[in-house]
Amino acid sequence: MTRLPTPRPRRAMSRAFAFAAVAVLFACPLLAAPQPAAKTMTATPQNATAGKVAASKAPASRAAAVHKTASRTAPLPRDSVYQLTAPMVDQHGRRFDWRARRGAPQIATMFYTSCQTICPLIVDSGKGIEKSLTPAERARVGLLLISMDPKRDTPAALLKVATARKLDTTRWTLARPAAGDVRAIAGVLGVRYRELADGEFNHTSALVLLDAQGRILARTEKVGSRPDPEFLAAVRKAAK
Repeated sequence: MTRLPTPRPRRAMSRAFAFAAVAVLFACPLLAAPQPAAKTMTATPQNATAGKVAASKAPASRAAAVHKTASRTAPLPRDSVYQLTAPMVDQHGRRFDWRARRGAPQIATMFYTSCQTICPLIVDSGKGIEKSLTPAERARVGLLLISMDPKRDTPAALLKVATARKLDTTRWTLARPAAGDVRAIAGVLGVRYRELADGEFNHTSALVLLDAQGRILARTEKVGSRPDPEFLAAVRKAAK
């Protein structure tokens, strides 16, 4: 009687099949577990707002720069005080022509450093106006104090006043014109003055608001730390 071969148990065959399947998985990366999908950024209201702010700032600043440049290069109006050429020296000894102030509104006035009466009140007026403006308005308006006594008002004398009165020289310019230009400057600004025998001056206390092209917008002769309301309103309007 021939003995038939013993059949292989089913469990052993299943185990062998499992080993073969694992081997195929390791041999072929395409059959391995799927990789996680790449992350994508989801738009949120915060992201959208930040993008809009960043996009709006650059054009606004460029537009302001273009406007200022255009106002400086455009032909001067016939009624501009800057039709008068007036070279000056400031409190730091820097030379400039007052036409360089073109492009931004200015509050211009005349004074002299040894004055002990009305000139300190003129400075008080400028400081009072400055204090009443917003930071943005202050940044757009310059203050120009022009000496009527250039023989004595050296840059050192001008700087002494600026320092003693704590004037912000990023906005305030104390200037010494040429002696031969004082009367012409006073004429276009409407300032009246007369030199006395003792070297002092009688003069009016006019503060003159100029627009970016040097045209006179407003004037006041009210001085002191409390600004003239109408003049202040005109300054605010010009600073917009």
